[in-house]
Amino acid sequence: MEKERLQKYIARCGYTSRRKAEELITKGVVQVNGRYVTELGTKINPDIDRVKVEGKLIHPPKPLYFLLNKPKGVITSVSDPEGRTTVMDYLKGVDERVYPVGRLDYNTEGLLLLTNDGALAQMLSHPSAGVKKTYEVRLKGRVNDDHLTTISEGVALEDGITSPAELIDYGFDAKTGLTTIDITIHEGRNRQVRRMFEHFGYRIQNLKRISYGGLNLSGVKRGAYRSLTDDEVRQLKQQTEE
Repeated sequence: MEKERLQKYIARCGYTSRRKAEELITKGVVQVNGRYVTELGTKINPDIDRVKVEGKLIHPPKPLYFLLNKPKGVITSVSDPEGRTTVMDYLKGVDERVYPVGRLDYNTEGLLLLTNDGALAQMLSHPSAGVKKTYEVRLKGRVNDDHLTTISEGVALEDGITSPAELIDYGFDAKTGLTTIDITIHEGRNRQVRRMFEHFGYRIQNLKRISYGGLNLSGVKRGAYRSLTDDEVRQLKQQTEE
């Protein structure tokens, strides 16, 4: 494994923040292989070196990966100052601290990944990763075919033209008055799918993410979660390396 800055390693172990770790190093309470280290530029080999902070041997946490079927009306956040329900309230039995990968807005439901693997979360969220995300969109009324063509080719939003998208039109249901469309994108702009359809004046009845990086919600009820398999984790990591 490549060498890593000591303060970054301490933060990755969950002992404290990187800034606080720097303070602890300069304070002289951090040991590497039994020797006290006070220089901030110090690098270690996480696979070999033993690090103690204030006399306690520290280790990075075991990587955890979860798939949650997020309900509507839930905040994609670790905590909420207003006391509203967050996605963390649905991870019963998970004592370790994990974080959402990206966001699903308050009124959007569906597939959300959570992990304590910061490196993977950052890579998946980076625009260059191009991870495919599929949403089921239910719109009020009928949809104009020309509008769907424009959405598939790229919509001029206030933050630029969207990249091409893949669409499947399931048509209009006269009983419900709704049109159902699956749309696959690989960008991660804020509220992107909503804005693409609202650009043409459509009202979204329901928006649900049904797939992320090849993973889907099969067998996971609304509000439930499951751990990812080793193969699924490898699959996600491979997509960030392509």
